[in-house]
Amino acid sequence: MPTSLEDRLELRELVDNWVVWRDAGDWDRFATVWHPTQGWMTATWFQGPAAEFIAVSREGFERGVNILHFLGGHSADVYGDRAVVQTKMTISQRASVDGVEADVVCTGRFYDFCCRHEGEWKIVRRQPIYEKDRLDPVDPAARLELDTGLLNRFPSGYRHLAYLQTKAGFTVKTGLPGLTGEAVLRLYDEGAKWLAGSATAGEVGKG
Repeated sequence: MPTSLEDRLELRELVDNWVVWRDAGDWDRFATVWHPTQGWMTATWFQGPAAEFIAVSREGFERGVNILHFLGGHSADVYGDRAVVQTKMTISQRASVDGVEADVVCTGRFYDFCCRHEGEWKIVRRQPIYEKDRLDPVDPAARLELDTGLLNRFPSGYRHLAYLQTKAGFTVKTGLPGLTGEAVLRLYDEGAKWLAGSATAGEVGKG
């Protein structure tokens, strides 16, 4: 089915707006990128409806949680009023780890299930793919010793991000998609089914 350049530009703008408005704390506009009834967000520290994600993100922002995003290359598969959009990204977070201020950077992709709702593209489900990460003290002279037992509880694609977030008090989900493996293959299959007309955008709400 032919895809218009306008659709592709609108989908890119949708993804850009998600990052800019979320990181800036522009919560009213951030809410507009999501499908109003079906929006679903999965992250290392949160899995649930978009409205709840907005609320907890706002609470964290207001108490100083420092999570930022940066975008890179972008690809969209569009079929009629549905799309699967992948965008290269980095997630960066700053927090204290055992009394040492540290930055973690995780590189991966946003994998978005989108649909056209009342004439506008909206995100139905966002599932990040976590490819690799690293953790560094903000002060290069600082010494940071990691608990290898805790670190190795998490997949290699986001184990340092998960480590920092666990130390900061978050409960981090294991088994999320990485560069390779069953989880990401299952996600790709869910994306293909979404484009083919499946009733839901994968197994949202199931753990």
